[in-house]
Amino acid sequence: MRQLYTGIDLHSNNSHIGIIDQEDKRIFHKRLPNQEDVVLAELEPYRKEMVSITIESTFNWYWIVDCLTDVGYSVHLANPAAMQQYKGLKFLDDKHDAFWLAHMDRLGILPQGYIYPKEVRPIRDLLRKRGHLVKLRTSLIHSLQGIISRNCGYSLSGQKMKQIKTNHITPLLADNEDLALCGEVSKQSIDYLSSQIVKIEKTCQDRLKLNPQYTGLLTIPGIGKILALTIMLETGPIERFKKVGEYSSYCRKVPTKWLSNNKQKGKGNSKNGNKYLSWAFAEAAEFARRYDDKAKAFFNRKSAKTKTTVAYAALSHKLARAAFYIMRDNVEFDSNKLFA
Repeated sequence: MRQLYTGIDLHSNNSHIGIIDQEDKRIFHKRLPNQEDVVLAELEPYRKEMVSITIESTFNWYWIVDCLTDVGYSVHLANPAAMQQYKGLKFLDDKHDAFWLAHMDRLGILPQGYIYPKEVRPIRDLLRKRGHLVKLRTSLIHSLQGIISRNCGYSLSGQKMKQIKTNHITPLLADNEDLALCGEVSKQSIDYLSSQIVKIEKTCQDRLKLNPQYTGLLTIPGIGKILALTIMLETGPIERFKKVGEYSSYCRKVPTKWLSNNKQKGKGNSKNGNKYLSWAFAEAAEFARRYDDKAKAFFNRKSAKTKTTVAYAALSHKLARAAFYIMRDNVEFDSNKLFA
């Protein structure tokens, strides 16, 4: 019986499907709307011969991977950042991309991405939504701080702006009707976002507990319950990272540089990796710098020799490396090893 390999070039509202056999002969190709019943109906005649289906990891892969997995297909998620095509090609289209995915799978050289378990994805997306709301609230705070500083010559901290019981904003802008309205709507928006952030945090903590393998994250300076949950969910099984360098790179804590004959020949894609882990360890570095003596001393030594941003990046990188060993070896944080 022949063996078939399928590649699906996925877009926002349609997909191009290409099927090849074990000799790389093109058997089928067609553009289809992104509808589960339509895709399954087109693949059904080839189901018994299908070895695997490869889908590029685009922003909207959840639905089609779940659809195909639920009915028994073997599905691979291709890592687009690691896939390279010959740069000298004069013509590329969706049809070619679909067959290229199937071709790499057939040859066994497909760089695969991790398919996160379907049952945990919603809670991970909920925590991501919390991060989105925090960024919106921060932008409102910065904007309001600018208004107060320009008109009052006074600097109001973000902590005071977020206080619900005491309104520190209205008295400062009460003399001008327009500024008072600006402060009012900003304050109401900040308070509403704060309530929604707390709601999400409570829901996540009620529904999800740290796995024993990840409880050691709470011993890292700067990491509390929400950051620990974020790191656990975004990391997934730590066993999928063979070395600490791979994990640090996935967290976007490793600089990119291309060298040839000891000379720099440009840079790679600095955005490769998980932006949510990058954010989590950046937050952890800021809290560690404030409240942990050894982390603060390390940061001060670094910032005295180089730029402050580099010192932040170095501390964040150290915390990411520590988290890897804590999750892998199921141990607690040891500051003497990290900051020796």
